[in-house]
Amino acid sequence: MARGEDRHDPSRPRPKSRLASLKAALGSTKTRAFLRLLTSVGATRTQETLRLLPFVVMGLVALIDFGSGPTSGLLPLLALGPAFASVACGLARTTVAGLIALTLCVALGVYNDILWTSRTNITMAAILGVTVASVLASAGRLRHERQLADVRSVAEAAQRVLLRPVPRRAGPGIGVAVSYTSATAEARIGGDLYEVVTTPHGVRIIVGDVQGKGLEAVETAAVVLGAFREAAHDEAKLQGVVARLENALSRELSGEQFVTAILSEITDLTDLGEAQEGTSITVINCGHPPPMVLAADGSRSFAEPPDEALPLGMASLKGGEAVPHQIRFEPGDQVLFYTDGVIEARDGTGQFYPLAARAHLLSGSDPQLALDALRADLLRHVGRPLSDDAAMLLLRHRTARPLTSSAA
Repeated sequence: MARGEDRHDPSRPRPKSRLASLKAALGSTKTRAFLRLLTSVGATRTQETLRLLPFVVMGLVALIDFGSGPTSGLLPLLALGPAFASVACGLARTTVAGLIALTLCVALGVYNDILWTSRTNITMAAILGVTVASVLASAGRLRHERQLADVRSVAEAAQRVLLRPVPRRAGPGIGVAVSYTSATAEARIGGDLYEVVTTPHGVRIIVGDVQGKGLEAVETAAVVLGAFREAAHDEAKLQGVVARLENALSRELSGEQFVTAILSEITDLTDLGEAQEGTSITVINCGHPPPMVLAADGSRSFAEPPDEALPLGMASLKGGEAVPHQIRFEPGDQVLFYTDGVIEARDGTGQFYPLAARAHLLSGSDPQLALDALRADLLRHVGRPLSDDAAMLLLRHRTARPLTSSAA
């Protein structure tokens, strides 16, 4: 249940402040695009600075040594040029930095009349050695960057196949938004899954979490999604879809592996001849965290199932068929499906992410931008890469309910 202070009172005037204006400005689409542009410009400038740094360092060393004379002993610092170049420059630029450092060493040795002394000879040998090592390091870095780019391109292709873009609408007046954050730094996919399918039986949705990580979890997620996309069209009842998923997983899983999932179906009560008109969401919870329901009046709750089914892949341990239950989905309501990577994310002190307390972040006008704001807040809470995949899917009934009756 929502606390009293969490509920929004439309009759209470909002104080106008610079902070509120700034937050409103930052929430606009144009401002977000401008901030992304500034970020890309900042990254480009950082790269250019790193590429110029070796030559700036060598110039400063040469200038100081030129002014202070042979007693300064700064010539060995010329080796910093090719060393710094290996961080951000290519092979040619790193080689040029080494040649410039060697040329400056010879020129300063001639100017200070110490060219063929042991100190100058050792400095030239050090510059030559650092240059060779820097070129090799730069070659290894470039090779690693190409491999990383290949891995990311493969991950993006796999993501497009497994986690296809969901439609922005799931029926008249119902908006959809998704967010996925993989715990694997080099990949975009993991063991969490989601799908929204429009079928002759209505709009059907699945959000799930595969036990385990790595390629094995991705393979299991592919099996679940493939079976769901086919069964959602074929089965008249949601229980039939669950049975099809169990059959598919029984051929793939072994031992104690399982998949937690929520299967749901957007139901128009009018089409079913119910006494009460409106829309509801029929849900079967297979051992998954319950969805969070945000009502139009600002209250929030978690839709705990009266009869929770066992996770998928554990059909041999249960006796009967999964029992669905319904969630009222009125105009202005929102339903957030998520995986345990969201609610089990911890900050530096070990505190879990307070999802219910951050539900107000979903009040934005655009469902996707609102969900992006919640994801950004989740990442700020953790302060480091997530230890588990985190997927979220938001359903919003766009048609707002008149507030005159509630105000009365």
